Amino acid sequence: MANTTDYTQKLQDLNQKVEITSFKALSKAAGVSERQILRLRRGEVAQMRVDVLLKLSSVLQLSLSELVTTFSTANLSQGNGVSTQQLLQEIADLKKEYQRSQLQIEQQRELLLQQFQQSSLQLLESLLLQFPAAAQKARENPQLEAVKILPLVENPLKKLLQNWGVEAIAPVGAEIPYDPQKHQLLEGTAQPGELVKVRYTGYVQGDKLLYRAKVQPT
Repeated sequence: MANTTDYTQKLQDLNQKVEITSFKALSKAAGVSERQILRLRRGEVAQMRVDVLLKLSSVLQLSLSELVTTFSTANLSQGNGVSTQQLLQEIADLKKEYQRSQLQIEQQRELLLQQFQQSSLQLLESLLLQFPAAAQKARENPQLEAVKILPLVENPLKKLLQNWGVEAIAPVGAEIPYDPQKHQLLEGTAQPGELVKVRYTGYVQGDKLLYRAKVQPT
């Protein structure tokens, strides 16, 4: 119990140096649970994950080795054959492995983003290639009916939304029963079930509502 008191005071002193007012505030600042803070106060560094120690050392403005030596239990160097130096070496090795894992995750994230962008561009290929030329023709010839170039926008957009599992709640101009969960009134009032007219379509993706359809009373 004496060790717990000693480490608690040490942690309070370190909190004051970095202007953290409580253990709960330290937990929030470091993004770790209050249970991990309690383990640090008890000197259970050897049982704590490296990523937790790294977060705490960063907030407390200590190096990882300083954090470990400050909060290591007194019997680490005797009885169980594990020295503080050995513990520091193990943590250093785990830190390197953690950093390698973080790098791999970042590389995978970038690869997934590139794949996502490429697949999206493939779906929008006809829009990207043909729409600029059609828009230029429309500017050069004001008499050209805009409706003729609408498919260049609509078809790739429909294909993209279909590929992502996104569905329109209702088409623009449709008259549908008012549902306050899926519809947003632009003006006036309406009771659930009363007919309203869709001014701007909304979207759902599976069970998730993305955008409510904007409607007005009929």
